[in-house]
Amino acid sequence: MLYLVGLGLGDAKDITVKGLEAVRRCRRVYLEAYTSVLTVGKEALEEFYGKELILADREMVEQEADSLLKEADVCDVAFLVVGDPFGATTHSDLVLRAVKLGIPYKVIHNASIMNAVGCCGLQLYSFGETVSIVFWTETWKPESFFDKIEKNRQNGMHTLCLLDIKVKEQSLENLMKGRKIYEPPRYMSVNQAAEQLLAIIQNRRLQGEKPEITENTICVGLARVGAPDEKIASGTLQQMSTVELGAPLHSLIVTGTMHPLELEMLKLFSVDSSSFENNVCQRTT
Repeated sequence: MLYLVGLGLGDAKDITVKGLEAVRRCRRVYLEAYTSVLTVGKEALEEFYGKELILADREMVEQEADSLLKEADVCDVAFLVVGDPFGATTHSDLVLRAVKLGIPYKVIHNASIMNAVGCCGLQLYSFGETVSIVFWTETWKPESFFDKIEKNRQNGMHTLCLLDIKVKEQSLENLMKGRKIYEPPRYMSVNQAAEQLLAIIQNRRLQGEKPEITENTICVGLARVGAPDEKIASGTLQQMSTVELGAPLHSLIVTGTMHPLELEMLKLFSVDSSSFENNVCQRTT
């Protein structure tokens, strides 16, 4: 049996009882280590679960999944995922491969940022398409995520922006030379995401457009959701470029049309209460 077990968002104790029972039954336990991170290290998980964990990076899961599945054909194997197992498409691919090989699987769900984001007071059913904001480089500055945010906002919907994670990435030079040398991990902050959005707004204006999102659009920055030191800040997009939220992981919400109750909740986390009072661009119902 292959078990896909969600670990939740905080620390070792966020695993469900059902998930912990499955982990302790398994002979081999893999920890997926590239789509998200917990606030505790591998050692803390091993101590609480009573099991040795094998780190599974992107390269292993995407290129060597067959070896993992061969093990699951002869013994119980657990694949641990921060958040919920289906928060990333790679895990759907693992299930499809298991089915093709005739290997039974079981999914044990948990909380993920997709539903825990409701902690800021915005109603989950008012969210549109989730987008990913990627790190720009000198030569690659995509803007497609901005178009999706604008579309959501035109429809009155909020947008959850998942921010880029770079783990076990190679520089272009090392990649071309085939050297297995990896760059230090990088996690995008709310500040960096806001700065990229502000740059796109300026670019669009230079092209004669009037972006749906402006510097005054109300946004929400979230950090370490589910952890004891969780932090939430609400304010304008401009304010999100300077707000201090600390260590990763961060997420950003660009709001759409807000119910008065949502506005009242966001004011609990406001960087500056005048942001809400003076925000002429904000639409409410």
